[in-house]
Amino acid sequence: MFSNKHPFLFFILMFITVSATFFISFILIIGFTVKSITNSDPLKQITGEKVGVIEVNGIINDSDRIIEDIKNFRDNNLIKAIVLRINSPGGGVGASQEIYTAVKKTADIKPVIASFASIAASGGYYIAAGATGITANPGTITGSIGVIIGYTNFQKLLEKIGLKSVVIKSGEYKDAGSPVREMTYKEKIFLENFIKNIHSQFIDAVAKGRNIERVKVEEIADGRIYSGQEALKLKLIDKIGSLEDATEWAGRKGDIKGKIETVYADNRDKFSFIKNITQQIQNRLISSIFSDTTPNIGYLYNGVR
Repeated sequence: MFSNKHPFLFFILMFITVSATFFISFILIIGFTVKSITNSDPLKQITGEKVGVIEVNGIINDSDRIIEDIKNFRDNNLIKAIVLRINSPGGGVGASQEIYTAVKKTADIKPVIASFASIAASGGYYIAAGATGITANPGTITGSIGVIIGYTNFQKLLEKIGLKSVVIKSGEYKDAGSPVREMTYKEKIFLENFIKNIHSQFIDAVAKGRNIERVKVEEIADGRIYSGQEALKLKLIDKIGSLEDATEWAGRKGDIKGKIETVYADNRDKFSFIKNITQQIQNRLISSIFSDTTPNIGYLYNGVR
């Protein structure tokens, strides 16, 4: 038995497992509690024409809430335009693509202006590419048009503590990227080709959404980041401006006369601090757990921010 041969290591592993389980449960409970408290519907209180603001914060792991918010604003006749306020390094490929599709569809009906905060990179940029227009601050971190896949290999650690993985698979590539063994050359080529295909989809979305020649996008889509100022020169954004500027732009494009008033997709006045903190912890926790144990592909910028 592993516990008899290595009692100290067994104790450490058990302690980490129990602690992690408790911590995750605690954070999820708080998150769901805050969500239920703040689940008021601001659309029911709308009077007069307004700009709807949807906030996208942190790692994009799930698209359901954002897409629902986009749809609600799209279907409401009093919402004349939408601002997508993005502060995200990106995230999952599927989630980013789904949000991009919803943004693109909505932009055909009413103006959608993406407003970049501190960072809107990789998947954070992807979801904005389908908007009517994009604004950013001069120092916003954006771009990072690329795909990344990574995981931690535990083979040496398992060998030291006396554990061996046993895998029975139906095909050669079924466990490609396994964290418990070295990757073969054929698997490496297979995953590289897979990445190229996903990257090509990103390039297509930017070229179509921003109306830039595909070859031009290919030249700048090597994963590097750009400042908002650089992005403007490359036509990745349309204007340098703040959230207020984006809101004003959206409202005028939506033919709102006079003062531009906004309504947020969620009630940010109640427990907003707690809500944002718990959301960020959940995002970081989920991302770190899955990225370390399984091959995790994403439109995600992992650099400094």
